[in-house]
Amino acid sequence: MAYSETIAKLIELLGNLPGIGARSAERLAFHLLKADDAEALALADAIRDVKTKIRPCGRCFNLAEGELCSVCDDPSRDASTICVVEQPKDLLSIESTGAYRGVYHVLMGQIAPLEGMEPEDLTIAPLIERVKAGGVREVILATNPTVTGDATALHIIDQLTPTGVKLTRLARGLPAGGQIEYSSRSILSDALTERRDVK
Repeated sequence: MAYSETIAKLIELLGNLPGIGARSAERLAFHLLKADDAEALALADAIRDVKTKIRPCGRCFNLAEGELCSVCDDPSRDASTICVVEQPKDLLSIESTGAYRGVYHVLMGQIAPLEGMEPEDLTIAPLIERVKAGGVREVILATNPTVTGDATALHIIDQLTPTGVKLTRLARGLPAGGQIEYSSRSILSDALTERRDVK
């Protein structure tokens, strides 16, 4: 028996979500059908709100509901230190450590020519404008330790070096709780390169 057009469309749309296959989409659709109206419509409202209320922060391109995100709008943050991340999710991960009190700049991706992402597709130009506007002492490059992440960081270094701002990158190496015998060659190589004095 074929599903009605409405149910088939719901299953199709749920199946377009990342990590959701056809069977999972079908289960979710029937869960929504069995849920009470308030629960199902609350989900629909939440999706609508995300698409209509969330926008890029006018300064750092983090997710925001107003002109500025909660970080840029916080006067206690150190605006002289900018941590550059690829995605808002990276920002949330760094915030969860509680170890950073500076501000951010979200690139909204990484340079990946094979995937059609060029430097002008990212928010690199606004970052350079922020630094040139003055008041920035350090830019921390927190791009992912991948080939494209490294290429993105190198491009930004080239663009910002003439400004004279201090440029740093996140340290690499062995994760806490990790074991050397299970570490990849690149992780061990990074750990040796980034070793530090113990006194």
